[in-house]
Amino acid sequence: MRIEKNNVAGLIIDVQERLYPFIHEHEKLTRNVKILIEGLKILGVPLFVTEQYVKGLGPTIPEISGIIAGINRYEKNSFSCCDEPRFILELANSGKDFVIICGIESHVCVLQTVIDLRHHGYTPVVITDCISSRKEEDKRIALERMKQEGVILSTYESILFELLRHSGSDAFRAISRLVK
Repeated sequence: MRIEKNNVAGLIIDVQERLYPFIHEHEKLTRNVKILIEGLKILGVPLFVTEQYVKGLGPTIPEISGIIAGINRYEKNSFSCCDEPRFILELANSGKDFVIICGIESHVCVLQTVIDLRHHGYTPVVITDCISSRKEEDKRIALERMKQEGVILSTYESILFELLRHSGSDAFRAISRLVK
């Protein structure tokens, strides 16, 4: 099944200041998530951003916040993004079938969101090098569960080139520079 850019939305889950320093390999995660977001923006993919209990966990980290300026953010108290009525309504209104996912934590908010997205008829595409948890083992187990649930797994470079489909364009050159 080919994933095409005209049928895709991106979802950035809870990349927030107070939890982020405790996330396994968070510096590498920041770099990867930034590349993914920039690539999705080049391709014109609509983006959604969630923040879990901002009063307690703080806003999205500055490194990501700076590149998502102007994109609606959805504050939530439930772990699954799908339990936030405004988010699920606006995702439905987007008309997209595939949801490309990055963020934290793999075994809580990301996992519960992808399970619920499947339940709502969407095809989640989890970008494995753009998700993490505090403990590496939690991410590993979450990925196993996602596979059992029928979730598509990919990497930022693989999905960006799949969405791009052809070389030779300005978008191809811009994305090639991003992933180098």
